[in-house]
Amino acid sequence: MKGFLDYLDGDSILHKMHPLIKILVSFLICTGAFSSSNYFYLIGIVVFDMLMGLVGNGKNNCGLFKRSLGLLYGLFKMSLFLFILQVLVIRRGNVILPMGPKFGITDEGLKGGLLIILRLTGATLPLSILISVTNLNDLSNTIVQVLHVPYKYAFTFTSAIRFIPVFSAEMAGIIESQKARGVDFEIKNPFKKLGMIIPLCFPLLISSVREIESTATAAELRGFYLRTGKSCSKVYKIHFADVVFFLIGGAILAGGIII
Repeated sequence: MKGFLDYLDGDSILHKMHPLIKILVSFLICTGAFSSSNYFYLIGIVVFDMLMGLVGNGKNNCGLFKRSLGLLYGLFKMSLFLFILQVLVIRRGNVILPMGPKFGITDEGLKGGLLIILRLTGATLPLSILISVTNLNDLSNTIVQVLHVPYKYAFTFTSAIRFIPVFSAEMAGIIESQKARGVDFEIKNPFKKLGMIIPLCFPLLISSVREIESTATAAELRGFYLRTGKSCSKVYKIHFADVVFFLIGGAILAGGIII
C-alpha cells in the first residue's frame, strides 16, 4: 500500500466535490460500518467503497480504482491476523472444529472474526479513497474558512496526513539500502521479519526529524504565523453533487443504525 494517501490528480466528479463534504461523508460511512453487525450491510459498504474508487478514476484514469484494489488486498492481509486471533480467543458458541479436549473453533468465533474483517475494511477504505482525491491545500483552506479553525491547527492536521506517504517512502528507501547490503527481508516468519524491521525505525526517526525541521523552516519563511482565514483567495462552494453525496453518506449511517 505504498503511497496510499498521495493525491491523485484527476477530473472525476469526486475530485470536484467540496473537500469538507468528502471528509464528512467518509466519517459517516466509517460510523455506519461500526454501528451495524449485519454482514450483508457491511459487504454493501465495501462494494460502495469500491464503486467510489471506480467513479473517482475519471476519464483520464488517474489510478484510483487500482489503488482501491491494493488497499482492499492490504486490509485483507491485516484483517486476517485479527480474524485468526478472534477465532482462537472467543470460546462462546457451539464448537465446529474440535482441536483438543478443552479447545476448539466455535461458530461465534468465526462470526466475530468475519465481523472484524468487514468492519475494518468498510471503515478504512472510504477515508483512504476520498483523501486520495482531495488536495490537502484545499482541505486546510476549507477547514479555516468554513469551520473557522485557526490555520496552525489546520496546517498540523493536513501535514500529519501529508507526512504519512513521505515516511512510507523513506522507510522503503531504507529497506532497499539494506537489501543492497545483503540483508534478506524475504523471510516467511513474521516475528523474525518484525525483529529485522524494528531497528530500521531509528534511521527513519532521524530522517523524519530532519524533514520536519526543514518543513517548519520553509513554513516560517512563507509567513506561517501571519496566515489567517482571510489569507485564502479561493472560494469553495457547495454544489448539488455535494448535497447528494452527503445525503448518500447520511443514508448509509441511518441504514446501519436501523439494521
